Amino acid sequence: MNAIIQDIVLRDQFAARAEIMKAMAHPSRLMMIDDLSRGEKCVCELQALVGYDMSTVSKHLSVLKKAGIVEDERRGKQVYYRLKTPCILDFFKCIQSVLEAGKQ
Repeated sequence: MNAIIQDIVLRDQFAARAEIMKAMAHPSRLMMIDDLSRGEKCVCELQALVGYDMSTVSKHLSVLKKAGIVEDERRGKQVYYRLKTPCILDFFKCIQSVLEAGKQ
């Protein structure tokens, strides 16, 4: 693979990473990810957590789903969400380490 193609591939990889980070870049979405780390939840539970209307919560979940962070399953009239990639919690730990290091 020549250097130009390698650069394009590398840029695409960083762009894809940035999209995932942008998907998480909202306090409500971070709260939902954290809550889903303890098990799957229906949309109504996540709505109660963040305090927004159903439409807004659904939009936030759609962003997370598109980024590959969560997945859903319909059961009757309810939709349940769970983490598709629990390793995202490692990123949460890293962020907490950065916050703690900044306080020193």
